[in-house]
This record gives sequence, structure tokens and C-alpha cells, in this order.
Amino acid sequence: MKKIEKVSSKNIEIIKLAIGNSPDFYSRTIKIGKKQISYVYFESVSSDDKISDFIMKNISEDVKYNKTTTFFTDLFTRLENTIPNSKLSTADDFDSIFYYLSSGFTCIFVDGSEKAIVLETRTQLDRGVTESSSEPVIRGPKDSFTENHNMNLGLIRKRIKDPNLWFSEITVGRRSKTKVAVAYIKDIVDLKRVNDILKKLKQIDIDAILDSGYIRKFLEGKQRSTFPQIITTEKPDMVCGELLDGKIAIVVENTPFVLITPTTLISFLHAPTDYYEKASNVTFSRVLRTLAFFITIITPALYIALTTFNHELIPDEFLISIAMQQQGVPFPTFLEVLLFGITFEVLRESDLRAPSAAGTAMSIVGALVLGDAAVSAGVVSPIVVIIVAVTSICEMAFSDIDMINALRSWKIIFIFTSVFMGLIGFLVAMLILIIKLVSMETLDVPYLVPFSPLDLRAWKDSIIKFPINRLTKRPRYLTDKNQTRLKEEN
Repeated sequence: MKKIEKVSSKNIEIIKLAIGNSPDFYSRTIKIGKKQISYVYFESVSSDDKISDFIMKNISEDVKYNKTTTFFTDLFTRLENTIPNSKLSTADDFDSIFYYLSSGFTCIFVDGSEKAIVLETRTQLDRGVTESSSEPVIRGPKDSFTENHNMNLGLIRKRIKDPNLWFSEITVGRRSKTKVAVAYIKDIVDLKRVNDILKKLKQIDIDAILDSGYIRKFLEGKQRSTFPQIITTEKPDMVCGELLDGKIAIVVENTPFVLITPTTLISFLHAPTDYYEKASNVTFSRVLRTLAFFITIITPALYIALTTFNHELIPDEFLISIAMQQQGVPFPTFLEVLLFGITFEVLRESDLRAPSAAGTAMSIVGALVLGDAAVSAGVVSPIVVIIVAVTSICEMAFSDIDMINALRSWKIIFIFTSVFMGLIGFLVAMLILIIKLVSMETLDVPYLVPFSPLDLRAWKDSIIKFPINRLTKRPRYLTDKNQTRLKEEN
């Protein structure tokens, strides 16, 4: 950790050598007699206007009105105390200097001093607060997180104006030095979980953290599962709601996606807008999402098992209809489902990657044309098109991409077990899925709570949604502190 030199010109040469004489590096030296003041910054992340306002005007005034012999010896202290910038501090080593320069700060070196004055002059490099593109809402707040770290903290702070809202911030990444803030409400959350998360974050030794997705695996631990164990969201109102329940949020610099933990399976059946609508409508929506969850996983596999191995379980009229549709189709049933399912997945992936103007049109035309052409050509039967289409539509009931990928993975597992063992294989896969879900935990919170273990109080906000005035207590599986969140009516 190299210390700052007393001669400002030497400091500039050290910085230039370290950064390879980068084209966005700028330095200026102001001579006063036989001595000099130098300031340096990166043009790509700093604002020239702020530098002129905060630095040049101040130095010019000092040079103009201070002609005494003590002027230069007192200059460092004078600048430190008079530059009009609220984010001003000092640094005494080059590791700190490089961090500040990359963060949009300007560094001032004064001959004779082994410290540098650093002040915030960063320019606006991120977008303003906009509506979420990944989690659109019909009713409720429209704002979403951005790439600006302080702005993200502010979007949480303006909703929860409570001194018990704490942010514990650390820096992660040897080269990126990314700020990671752990947000929680001190008098609600289980502090042991907060300490566990902070411990895991401090143990991360990686070059750079470019997105919150980088640290997901470090937080999830050694549990291997396709099902997501951490919620990712762009919605500040959703984060605040989870914090008030006793959960923890991880806000990562330079990304609009905030992580929420601990997480249960039931959390992915909820939506941020559930708390802004009538309870009966929300219950209906959650029931639909639950049905979509099971339809996505089991429908293709159940169809394969019944039509390939267990014909006796299908009504005769329906079995005859299926047999007539499959006449002339050259592929076995499982291959039909697999090939057409892969085609739909490729179509969906193309829709996600294509420009928004062309994506929707491409997916609709592709689905209609491919489906109709495949049936007309006798490549697949009409019922397979229906099953694959229904399954794909049910996947879209979930906004979390990790949950969609998990459903896709288990759908394939169910298909292959049904291909080889029919209904028995289907039941084996179902048993494995249940065992896997029951055995999962996130920060000591069971993944299937409130169903396993049973928590009747939490049932009020599970698949069934009670009115907001009936949700008077916080979930016991999240916290045992400050359980009352709504004073009951007399």
C-alpha cells in the first residue's frame, strides 16, 4: 500500500504509470511561487462543472487574496475547511486514491503534504427512476430501482421513515470494489441471520461483482437446487413489504435488482400488487398461479405416461380421439412432446433476446405458423400442440426467471421418468420433488412453510389472502420480535 508523496508532480506520475496513461485521466497543476497544487480526475466519471465550482473558484480566491508567507503552509488545511462540498475527506495511500478516482472523485495534492483532499464531483452516468420493465404493475407504485446505489437506498428510506431501518455496507470485489448494502429493520429482523449474511459477504474473494446475481450462489450456500432460494426484484415497495415482515434485502451497486432472503416457495406465488387489491381477487390469482405451477411440471409427463403405458386409465372415447389424431405421425409421443417443447422454448428465448418491437410479433407469428404447419404436415398431433402450448403459457404466470427455469428443469425430469416407467416413474419423480422441497432451507427457514411445518397463522397470507385488516401479526417463521404489525380493532 504505497503512501502519497510530498511532491505533487511525483504523485501524478505514479498515477499515470499505474493506469497506463489512460486517455480519460486529466491533471492540472497551479504554481504558487516555487511550489504547486495539483488536482486529478477521470473525465469519464467526473463533471467539469462541479470541478470548476468546487475547486477552481476556491483556489483562485486563495491565490488572489493570500500573499503572506504562511499561505502555502496553511493551504492544505484551508482547502480542507473551505471547499464547498459535503462529501470531502482525505486519503493517504494510492489504493484509496484509485478507488476515489474511479468513483468520480477529484483528488487534490499540495506540495509538502503526505495526504490528498478528495471530494465528490461525479457526473450522472445512470438513468433516472423509471417503471420496471421486468415486473409491470396495473395498480401500485410504478417506480423501480436503478443502477445508482444511493438512489436505491433512498427509494427504500422514503417508504420506511424509521430509525430502526439499518443499512450495513461492505465492499466486495478485489478490482470492482462494489458497494453491497444489507438492509433490515433492527427491531424486527433476526439479527443472527443478518450476521450470517454479512459473514458470507465478507468471505467472498472475487475479482469483480458486476450484478447482484454474482453473489446469489455465495448466499445460498451448499444447497443444490434448481428452485430459487433468493427473490430478485426491481420493486422498492416489494422490498419494503418484505423488510417489514422480518426479511433482509441485499442492495448491490450498479444493478437495479435487489435480493431478498430468506425465501419460501410460497413467496413466488405472490406478487407486489397483491396487497393493493381486494383479498378475494388476490386469492383467485394465487390459486391460478398454484395451478400453473403444477400444470407446468406434470402435464406433459402425465400425458406421456397415460398414452404410452397406462391406456386403461383413459376413458375410451378420449383414447380413441387421441389414437385418431396420432395416425400418420412418425414420432413416438415423448419425442413429439420433447421436440415441440424445445421449439417453444427456443421461440420464447428468441422473444426475450429480440428487440421489444419485433419480439412479440415474432413469437405470436412463430407459434401460430409453426403449430399449424406441424399439424398439417403430420409431424405432431393436435393434442401435443395444445399440451405444449398450455404448459408454456402456465410458465409465464411467473415473473421470476429462476422459477421459470426451475419449472422447466423439473418438467424435463418428469418427462424422462414417465418415458421409462410410465405412471410409476411419474409418481417416483413426484416423490423426489416433494422430498427435495421439504428438505430445503434458507437461513434456517423451511422452504415449504407454512405447509411444512404447518403454520396456521401464516396461512392467512399464503395461497389464501385475508384482508389487510386481518393480517395483524408477522410470520413466526421469520421473526419472534415485534409480532404485532396492526393494532386489532376493539
